[in-house]
This record gives sequence, structure tokens and C-alpha cells, in this order.
Amino acid sequence: MNRNDQVYQVGLALHGHKCPAMPLGLRAAEAAMQTLGVQHAPDGQLTALVEIDRNHCSTCFADGVQVVTGCTFGKGNIRSLGYGKFALTLIDNKTGRSVRVVATPEAMRRSQESEFIKYRKNGVPASQVDEKLVEPLIDQVLSEKTEVLFKVEPVKEMKLPPMAPHAFDTILCAECGEVTVERYARVKHGKIVCQPCAEKI
Repeated sequence: MNRNDQVYQVGLALHGHKCPAMPLGLRAAEAAMQTLGVQHAPDGQLTALVEIDRNHCSTCFADGVQVVTGCTFGKGNIRSLGYGKFALTLIDNKTGRSVRVVATPEAMRRSQESEFIKYRKNGVPASQVDEKLVEPLIDQVLSEKTEVLFKVEPVKEMKLPPMAPHAFDTILCAECGEVTVERYARVKHGKIVCQPCAEKI
């Protein structure tokens, strides 16, 4: 893969700035899908478990995973485990087979010691760091051999509890008048209201 590859370009369009973590997510997802022998999920065929956390230095990793796997926060088949690790577990929901792909210390060391990361640690937004500092890192991630970037752990059986089906029934909140999905509605003083209105004192 290189920066002209369509998958990278889609990832960049979704993500919005150049950094090494988003393409690392692309490559991790590719490695997981090849190992499982599965295709991009148009619906809920796959589940992705990313081990990043909300304030993790590489939350960008998840955007790459979403682009390649088709597991998205909108479809509800990607979850953040909050471990603060650069890892992905991909599950084939039909068979229960899964694989865990984790970035190697060497791959992470190169990124962590880069000038790009020094700017990021000093609070400079990624979009404002000189592209000449980040593009070599991206090129390295996109072109490096899979075994240098990742440890791919053996496939194992893994069953997740079934997700609740999508709810389509809605109500109008009696207080704010906004539409809310019915299963999230609450009763307050005998009226059907949304959660935020139910929590108001």
C-alpha cells in the first residue's frame, strides 16, 4: 500500500489529517482480515475490538480499522476496550473465529521517537505539523512488512453476547418535544420523556 492507494485516500478523507496511527489501523485491519479470510462488512458480519482509550495517543488507529473492516461506530460493531494499547481483535460473527493484531514495540518506537510525535506531545495539532515530518512515517507504515509492524496472535473461538437489535420506534418527549428512540424514554411525573429531561431536577 502507498499514499496513492484508494484505501489510504478514503482513510485520509474520513480522518482529516495525516498521521501514522490511522494507516497503522488500516494495516492492522488488513492483516486481521487476511488471517480470518473475511471481507469488508456491509452489515454486522464482523466485530472489531480496538484496545485504544478515549484519551489514548493513537485514537486515530480506530479510523483506519473502520475503513478497512466496515466495522463502524454507526453500525455498532466496533468497540473501544480502553486498554491504552495499539491492538485490534477482529471477530467473524458467523463462525466465532477471531484474531488479535498488536503493533510491535519496534514499530511503535520509531513513531514515538519521531519529530512528528515531539510536536504532538507539545500540543501541536496533527494538521499543523509540517507534512515533511509525517509523510516518511506514513510511507513506512504503509510499505513495511506485516510481520515487522505486528504480532498476529493465533485465531481462537470468541463469542460475544448478541447485540440488541436496532430500535425504530420513536416518541416525542413531553418536555422538550424532541424525538427519541422509545427504548431510551423514561417516565417522569406520569409523562413520557427523554433521558436528559428525566435527569433534570
